[in-house]
Amino acid sequence: MVDYRREGNVAILTVNNPPVNAISTRVKDGIYECISRAKNDTKVSVIVIHGHGKHFIAGADIHGFSGQRESSKVVATLPEVIAFMEASNKPIVAAIHGTALGGGLEIAMGCHYRIATKSARVGQPEVLIGILPGAGGTQRLPRLCGLGPALDLISTGRHIKAPQALKLGIIDKIVSDDILKEGIAFAKAVIDKPLNGRRISTLPVKDAENAEQLISAANASVRKRQRGMMAPIWNIKAVAESIKLPFDEAMEKEAEYFTVLVTSSQARALQYAFFSERLAPKWEVPGVASYNTVKPMNIKTAAVIGAGTMGTGIAMALLNARIPVTLVEQNKQFLEKGVKMIQDLYAGSVRLGKLTADQAKYLLSNLKTSLSYDDLSTVDCVIEAVYENMALKKEIFAKLDNACKPSAVLCSNTSSLDIDEIASATKRPDKVIGTHFFVPAYYMRLLENVRGKLTSPETIATVQSLGVRIGKIPVVVGNCDSFVGNRMLGTYTSEAQFLLEEGALPHEVDSVIKDFGIPIGAFEVSDLSGLDIGWRIRKERYEKLEKSGKKHDPNARFINGERFSPLGDTLCEKGRFGRKTGMGWYRYEKPGAKEPFIDAEITTLLEDYSKKHNITRRKISPQEIFERCFYPLINEGFKVLEDGIATRPEDIDVIWINGYGWPKYTGGPMYYANQIGLDKIYDTMCYYYEQHPTSSHWRPSALLRDLAKQQLPISQWGKQVASRL
Repeated sequence: MVDYRREGNVAILTVNNPPVNAISTRVKDGIYECISRAKNDTKVSVIVIHGHGKHFIAGADIHGFSGQRESSKVVATLPEVIAFMEASNKPIVAAIHGTALGGGLEIAMGCHYRIATKSARVGQPEVLIGILPGAGGTQRLPRLCGLGPALDLISTGRHIKAPQALKLGIIDKIVSDDILKEGIAFAKAVIDKPLNGRRISTLPVKDAENAEQLISAANASVRKRQRGMMAPIWNIKAVAESIKLPFDEAMEKEAEYFTVLVTSSQARALQYAFFSERLAPKWEVPGVASYNTVKPMNIKTAAVIGAGTMGTGIAMALLNARIPVTLVEQNKQFLEKGVKMIQDLYAGSVRLGKLTADQAKYLLSNLKTSLSYDDLSTVDCVIEAVYENMALKKEIFAKLDNACKPSAVLCSNTSSLDIDEIASATKRPDKVIGTHFFVPAYYMRLLENVRGKLTSPETIATVQSLGVRIGKIPVVVGNCDSFVGNRMLGTYTSEAQFLLEEGALPHEVDSVIKDFGIPIGAFEVSDLSGLDIGWRIRKERYEKLEKSGKKHDPNARFINGERFSPLGDTLCEKGRFGRKTGMGWYRYEKPGAKEPFIDAEITTLLEDYSKKHNITRRKISPQEIFERCFYPLINEGFKVLEDGIATRPEDIDVIWINGYGWPKYTGGPMYYANQIGLDKIYDTMCYYYEQHPTSSHWRPSALLRDLAKQQLPISQWGKQVASRL
């Protein structure tokens, strides 16, 4: 996996482990053997390492952390290989293109020089899978770029582009895209230069005089942004050793801390999540088709219907992927407001240095606007993004069906509505699919693609491919009320409101949720998104009840025999829509303000409500709050699998991690249930179902029951799920 050749007095080592040249045991051994060969070859004066294909070395083979290691012919660990490289008396040049991440950057830092193409990226992302750079990354990076930048890069796992890496001193030169030619030329230029000062392990740590302040700031940032994660704390601790101990002793500490992390439950969960996210685009509809049997359409142009927050966000996601977009609105003023929103967001990106002015100008040049569906006759894909109203969506899809070419895919950004009913408004139900984006659509990574009964495999393949293209994690789900994420969320929010009826206060429930690791509580989320959105959906359902002859009582605590809390409706009737009105479940200093304050009016409202319905309020423990919020959610996940709405537990976990803020270091709700013990989850569900028999979300899933009895690990759930579909 490492090719060796000599060109004059230059030895060229080419890492060749497609697709990203990940460090496997054979790659590690190959580098060691090739360096040895070059050292012993009297005709070689300098060595160049580069990667075949699109990358230098994009990290280590993560399977190696799960015990799936290849046999090794050479007994040398990666830290030993890098030390061997660094000790060479012949200069070694890392010629970087694509990415040098994780172990790839550690190998580059074992070289004496590093050059890179302008588009190359470097980073130490190990923290994102629950470990730390275990081959000297925590010790060499602060010596190379300084303690502050090293703490930032290693504790966050973020990548940086070559120009920033050059400023920090991580690379020595930016070169043209002909990286091998440039690498050979650079190598020849440094043949006679002394290597004193080029071996990073011998250098002092930069900005060590500010160590206490920098380490304190890094820890504070972790507590705020990566709450509950142990890996960032241990990464900071390892980097801090670089200023406390000599290099060799600090390396021993790095190895010790690596062992702590790699054997932790959080690392296993994060690696499970890593693989689950990569599995998500590889969709399958059992008995119908899968990703490797169907070719997607090529989407060259797209349109978005609706210039509100969601529509403009979707338009930006498409524009960012260099897809020309036509933004359509019925009202010129709304359209202009939407365009202004997009322009302002791009202007903000320019101010922050994320885009150049020319890049922003180019992206905006691909945006067209229209007040007429007639301008959509040639687009390949349309994404409707109006508010949740079935009649409106069906009206729009009927118009799109007439205006768009027969091959165009018609997508609805709905969070809950029936895709089959929407598709019934067209003559092409096979081309209709749900594309549930999450706010803000230009940033949030999840895309829940909802297949209807008549949605064709080609349409599924097309939106999955489009999702990857625009930088999303696309997950295929079936069609039901609220799909996967919001269906599970419904049990969580319903039970949270029942807790308020019985004695809890909004901040008490939210505190338990945030302590678990979800960044924002249920009632804070409700205030953020707007209570009126759910109210509008519920009112549509109430109208359906009325039409079916079942009168809806606005004060009813039961609908069709099902326990229901009208508290949310009560707040909306008082104009408490959340942040937008300055009051919802919390109070805000002014409309639009972010910080929530406990509101005495809510406390009084809840006390009056409980008294009105003869409910004796009581103190509810954090443990009960935790179980009643999260166990029904997990149980609903098993029901989603039973119903075939999701076909893999991994897809559910991907949805909840990337769309709802579930802490990634727990693996997602299904993985977390496996860690708790399915028997414990099942027994707890039975206990609460006896107490609340009118709440169907407490009825234990049959799949949960069966898996609990068999004590099957999550890796074997798929067989049970498949046998039920």
